[in-house]
Amino acid sequence: MPSFDVVSELDSQEVRNAVDQANREVSQRFDFKDTGAKYELQEFTVTMHAQVDFQLKQMLDILLPKLAKRGIDVACAKPGDPQVTLNAARQPVVLQHGIDADTGRKIQRLIKDSKLKVQAAIQGDQVRVTGKQRDELQAAIALIRGAGLEVPLQFKNFRD
Repeated sequence: MPSFDVVSELDSQEVRNAVDQANREVSQRFDFKDTGAKYELQEFTVTMHAQVDFQLKQMLDILLPKLAKRGIDVACAKPGDPQVTLNAARQPVVLQHGIDADTGRKIQRLIKDSKLKVQAAIQGDQVRVTGKQRDELQAAIALIRGAGLEVPLQFKNFRD
């Protein structure tokens, strides 16, 4: 029976490369000289360190294009609240990966309400869609893409 998986994945190597490129740019920019501005990557959270709040905004404007050039959808980047102290500021940027249960249920409900002859099943952090005909599965992919969900989605393991 033909099937495919709906996933939201990030390539950790590409994320690391984008953060390294952003660190290099920040270290060479004149307005960031001797400020100690830097990016730190832990798992899928990038922490931006700077001296003042407006530098964090500039650093975010540096980071997002670097991620986009590396093929990472910037919709997965969720900046947190900046934490400003007397001589330092930091802001976490969480890179969302995986489909949470709520989004999985939305995808499942969307497919069920569309009256397509396919079934959707939530399997951990992905949704498996199965059907009898390839055309129905392709229609389901088009339906999910057009739904405008806030999570960047990829379609993997398309099997006939």
